[in-house]
Amino acid sequence: MALRSDWLPALAAFEAAARHQNFAHAAEELHLTASAVSHHVRKLEGRLGVALFQRHARGVALTAEGRQLADAASNALADLDGSLKALRGGRGETARVRLTTLHSLSVSWLLPRLPRFAAAFLDIALALETDTALARFDDGGPDLGIRHGPGHWPGLTAHPLMDEELFAVASPALPGIDALREPADLLRLPLIADLARQGWPDWFRAAGLHGPRFEERWRFVDSTGAMHAAAQGLGVALARDRIARPWLADGRLVRLPFPSLPARWSYHIVYPSHRRLRAPAQAFVRWLLDDVAEFGP
Repeated sequence: MALRSDWLPALAAFEAAARHQNFAHAAEELHLTASAVSHHVRKLEGRLGVALFQRHARGVALTAEGRQLADAASNALADLDGSLKALRGGRGETARVRLTTLHSLSVSWLLPRLPRFAAAFLDIALALETDTALARFDDGGPDLGIRHGPGHWPGLTAHPLMDEELFAVASPALPGIDALREPADLLRLPLIADLARQGWPDWFRAAGLHGPRFEERWRFVDSTGAMHAAAQGLGVALARDRIARPWLADGRLVRLPFPSLPARWSYHIVYPSHRRLRAPAQAFVRWLLDDVAEFGP
């Protein structure tokens, strides 16, 4: 089916409605009325012969066919927007992607993957912003984020990246680790923690120890600090698989012979639903999802 020019207004209205999941908000962005957006969407549905939205009392939600078309329309319009900006001399602006994530994930998991990104996208620069606070995706904020959580955040589109697990690690030189036989033996050693929402109480409970008396001798804001402390022999840390890999790989830490705990939350790449991603940011999202699929998380 050839794409005729009179389809473009309907596709633009649909793409905005799909991002916002709301006809009124899409209308505001496009300087139309909500009824005009609804008319465009119904016209598109009539031409395609499929329902693009499920309509209910609280609003609208994309159908499977709607999600497929929304992804294609968003990619196409972002590419077109990027090309127009480049022709107007804005290439320097559109070629930089701002990404926010935790320092620990950036250093241990993302940075080792970035040489593949750099080789594939010579014209895209990446600015990494690390903070423990959740970023604000306003007009002056970052393009993308990698967040650890349930996968549902108001106003954000989230693509699952990977799960994780938690397990005990220590320096191979830590006194007493050769005598560890069961989880309760850890209570005799100094414990290291970070400020994550899932920690030692959850791990001990999963290991069958309910209400044990223990003290977290060392506590750090970020998991990187906990890994460094464990590598210095200060105690036993509860490690996250993706964060601990470099320390395990070079032998600074060893995994202790106890069960792991599946994490309650996962990692997701996120971006604001109300704002169409620029072409470079879309390229990074597609690359990261493909890289995880090809090389593993």
